Amino acid sequence: MKDTMNAYMHMSLLGCGLTLAILASAAVAGESKAELLWPGGAPMLNVKKPATAPTITVHMPEAGKANGAAVVICPGGGYGSLMMSYEGHDVARWLNQYGFVGIVLKYRVSPYHHPVEMRDGQRAMRLVRSKARQLKIDPNCIGIMGFSAGGHLASTVGTHFDAGDPNAADPIDRISCRPDFMVLIYPVITMGPKSHAGSRRNLLGRSPSAELIDLLSNEKQVTKQTPPTFLAHAKTDQAVPVANSAMFYKALQACGVPAEFFELSTGAHGLGCGKGKEWVAWQAKCLAWFKARGLVKG
Repeated sequence: MKDTMNAYMHMSLLGCGLTLAILASAAVAGESKAELLWPGGAPMLNVKKPATAPTITVHMPEAGKANGAAVVICPGGGYGSLMMSYEGHDVARWLNQYGFVGIVLKYRVSPYHHPVEMRDGQRAMRLVRSKARQLKIDPNCIGIMGFSAGGHLASTVGTHFDAGDPNAADPIDRISCRPDFMVLIYPVITMGPKSHAGSRRNLLGRSPSAELIDLLSNEKQVTKQTPPTFLAHAKTDQAVPVANSAMFYKALQACGVPAEFFELSTGAHGLGCGKGKEWVAWQAKCLAWFKARGLVKG
């Protein structure tokens, strides 16, 4: 298991680019229907509310544009709802333009609490990696992207990963859930004083222990094995303080993890909610970051 994890940990993003061109020509444009993360029934699912079962929806790029990489997208919504349009399917289609397979995760939210959301995110990474051949992607070039509370889930998956359980009965559970890169847009990161109160309450309940608060304060969970990360956040965000991204970026730097923090001087939480100059600005910076790491050509 250690050797398997090391293979993922030491895979350079630039190295991803060497295999992307080989895989690109095989991808087929199109979009799948929502697929259950656990076809046999999700653990801890409220059987009285089957509609809450977690799913992924795959958006495929045109065959001529495919780059062999994929991104699992976690929409925001304060862990109480999900902004599936502008922070989900619309983002997947934007990524398709640059060759990525965009995979929108519908994860469980309140009244579900931790660890349900984390397990949904981890399972999504394992499932997508298990489908690498089918999706015509490099299993070592699968990232995770999250917005607001979805950014907290993405950063949770990026700091609470494992190599898989080699003895698991389910073969998907034998696969690593570590993302190869992260993109965090106006993310909730901490569960401490600078957190978003609603996200914290929905995820952890009204009276979480100090240990649980620390465990899910992801700026405290960064290690040298945390994936390379791009962050974008406005200084003027009144809902989720920019300190969330700043703390995470500082922790990444301290551990020598490649990272970029695009701090916008203006913009409300949501950065225009899919339109406007702030939305265009973070997308342009993110695209440049992708290009610098060999994930996108040109």
